[in-house]
Amino acid sequence: MNSDIFILIERIANMLRYESRNQGAQLGLLPVQQEALYYLSICNRYSDTLLAVTDYLGLTKGTVSQTLKVLETKGLIEKKKDSVDKRVTHLTATQAGLDYLAQTYPSVQFRDMVKGLSEQEHQRISSSLKTLLRHYQVSTGRKGFGVCQSCRYNQTTDSGFVCGLTQEPLGEQEIGLICREFVEKDKAT
Repeated sequence: MNSDIFILIERIANMLRYESRNQGAQLGLLPVQQEALYYLSICNRYSDTLLAVTDYLGLTKGTVSQTLKVLETKGLIEKKKDSVDKRVTHLTATQAGLDYLAQTYPSVQFRDMVKGLSEQEHQRISSSLKTLLRHYQVSTGRKGFGVCQSCRYNQTTDSGFVCGLTQEPLGEQEIGLICREFVEKDKAT
């Protein structure tokens, strides 16, 4: 049974990579460059650094650095120094990068396929994949990179949201982004 799950996931991933390579060829992007751009479009300010991209993609710092240089040269991302700690450089997707992703991520074929699922099929598949991902992360010890809103550190106050880890205020948009410091609420001790 386990080999069936692996084979199915591997086949789906292979098909997604194929579509990604084809779409990326329009801008001369490799799949890893597209993945980095996508990540930077969904991460928060605590997770938009070279180190966080490296952790998320599971690649070497050198590979990710070269990947980000290509994206910056093509005008798809930009670098900004942190306003408080000048040693930290934040990476953000530009409007051109976001426009590219809106047309290509996920692929048109994938979007059409998902639209063809019933609501029940969609919920069942989503739930099963979330369970599989959670078990895999626990067994491998990899960080979750989960959505801020469902993190142990996310706190609601009278004036809005606060990160309990950094004690910094969080905006409405930020709590819907992923963070490398994510800890599941029900996993907290």
